[in-house]
Amino acid sequence: MKSVKNIQKITKAMKMVAASKLRAIQTKTENSRGLWQPFTALLGDLPILVTMLGADVKKNVVVTISSDKGLCGGINSTSVKISKGLHKLNSGPEKETKYVILGEKAKAQLVRDSKKDIELIITELQKNPLNYTQVSVLADEILKNVEYDALRIVFNKFQSVVSFVPTVSTVLSPEIVEREAESGGKLGDLDSYEVEGGETKGEILQNLAEFQFSCTMFNAVLENACSEQGARMSAMDSSSRNAGDMLDRLTLTYNRSRSIFIIYACFHGI
Repeated sequence: MKSVKNIQKITKAMKMVAASKLRAIQTKTENSRGLWQPFTALLGDLPILVTMLGADVKKNVVVTISSDKGLCGGINSTSVKISKGLHKLNSGPEKETKYVILGEKAKAQLVRDSKKDIELIITELQKNPLNYTQVSVLADEILKNVEYDALRIVFNKFQSVVSFVPTVSTVLSPEIVEREAESGGKLGDLDSYEVEGGETKGEILQNLAEFQFSCTMFNAVLENACSEQGARMSAMDSSSRNAGDMLDRLTLTYNRSRSIFIIYACFHGI
């Protein structure tokens, strides 16, 4: 009974810590959504485009975002399952799919059976408070170490404390965007914009792709961090209630046994 009480105190404290962290990061997460939305308006629904351009997208990189710590429900397992599904879907004789892993939990699950396909592993992302500068440096590190036609960012989009949605955001390489724009496809509207300055179209698309990736990554990391804290709150709340139920059962058993012992002692004059 004493051990269960101590566990209950710990889970209640962890719930309060998770709630505090969630409040600190939720506003930042909601504000970050305005960074990637203009890219969707400019480039369209990218996952659909990548499906349509499947023959041209030969090098896929799945960026799996997870947490470094556990006790947060099944959000990490969900991200890993989706990542494996994307890897299987985009693998073939003329296609190549690699992983970039953020977080210890996805690393532990993917290293076991996909070690040869892992290009880069980054952990302890949330050791310091998340900000755009930190994530943009991280995005630059990823772009320097991988070759890609499409980057698939897998994360959990925060909805509420008890709800998150597994999400995949896709960023195309400048070459794929330029090729599709020139062919008059879904990205052909890019040519209708006037661009000031002396940069070539290729340079503009390169800068656009890098900025899009850093903005999408920033939002994805924050959304996943919010989902992690919300899931941890729910998990710790469930654990506290389970500990309370267990304590009630143990107390009932203890009182019953104690009553039986007292009656026995009185009857035998002990």
